[in-house]
Parts: sequence; C-alpha cells; structure tokens
Amino acid sequence: MTMPVMLFAAGKGTRMKDLTKDRPKPMISVAGKPLMDHALDIVDTADVGPKVINLHYLPEIIKAHLAGRTITFSDETDALLETGGGLRKALPMLGCGPIVTINTDAVWQGPNPITILQNAWEPQMETLLLLASKDNVRGHPGAGDFKIDDTGRLNRAPEMIYTGAQIIRPGVLSEIKESAFSMNIAWDIIARRGGLYGVGYDGQWCDVGQPSSIPLAEAMLNV
Repeated sequence: MTMPVMLFAAGKGTRMKDLTKDRPKPMISVAGKPLMDHALDIVDTADVGPKVINLHYLPEIIKAHLAGRTITFSDETDALLETGGGLRKALPMLGCGPIVTINTDAVWQGPNPITILQNAWEPQMETLLLLASKDNVRGHPGAGDFKIDDTGRLNRAPEMIYTGAQIIRPGVLSEIKESAFSMNIAWDIIARRGGLYGVGYDGQWCDVGQPSSIPLAEAMLNV
C-alpha cells in the first residue's frame, strides 16, 4: 500500500553545537553524505509518495540541495511547530492518511524501516511505531520509551526505544489545541483508546543528535 511520507527536518539542531552554525542538522555529513540523503535513501526504496519535508532553520540550504527532486516543502520559517504541529500543518499536502513519518537525524543498518512498518500495518491500528531494543541502538541517551504487550499495543516503559519512524492516521491531530506540540501528546491520546501499536526493528539504528554520535554512526555503517 503506497503511503505519503513526511520527513521531519525543521529542528534547529542546537545539540550539534558548532556543526549547525552554518547548516541545518539534516545537512551534517555522516559517512560522506548528509543525514538528509541517508533518510531519502530509505524513502526512495520504499513504497511511498508524495514526499513532504518541513523546514525552519536555514531552509534554503536544504531546498538547494534537493533541487530537481519531486519533493514538496512545508514552510515553518515563521514558527517552529514541533513534530505534531509540523505534521498537522503539512496535512493538505499529505492527505488524510495513513501517513509515514521519519526523522532525518538518524541512520539505519538493516532492512528498510518503512517497509517493516508497512508490512506490519493493520486496519485497526491508529498509529504504529517502529521500536528498537537497546542492544541495537547507538548514540541515544534515553532509558527507553515503550513496552510492546502481547496484543502489539504500547505502554510507556523504559524498555524499547522509538526510532523516529511511524505510520499514523492523522485525525488525532485535530483534537489538540496547541499550535506547536510533540507527537508524544498525540500518542498518549491514541494509547488511551487502545490504538497505539509497535513493531520491533531487527537492524541497527543510531540517533545522530549530538557530535559524539557521528563516529558511532559511521562505525555502525562500517565506514
């Protein structure tokens, strides 16, 4: 089933310190190419379309890099809307769902994460998150986010780590009053009504959110 995809690229990347003084975080190089290109490699080899990217910090650099590609940009230069607000603003370009979203500040080694999600997607799901066990994660400082129960539903627990990829039916976003908000608010609403599910990722994943994560990512990619 072909699904539209949203790539989150609007963050300021403040944890990257000097590396983002003159470029947005998705343009930081890992293993010889920008993080944005690592994310697009995944998108381009999955069954998705159309492709939307949200922009806020130094947006012209990303636009110039992607010139000539069939991508639509969602402009957040006036106000950073976070992941939930950013997705809601982009809905006119994405449709009513289900929608794939993927972060652009991570790298993967293994099967296509979007394909894993699409193969696990079922009609009763409102949202499906891709999770990794701590043994398969690099560069991530958190203790863990969720536990998958016997039905595939998620509960908050310091066990598996959210990898930044999901499929979501976006109707929940209209239930939230704030203009800028995290996807976590939407997930908590969905979880309370039993619609939040998860699937595990068997490959390796690296969160490239700080400078010290870059060599970890490159080692994971065997570069």
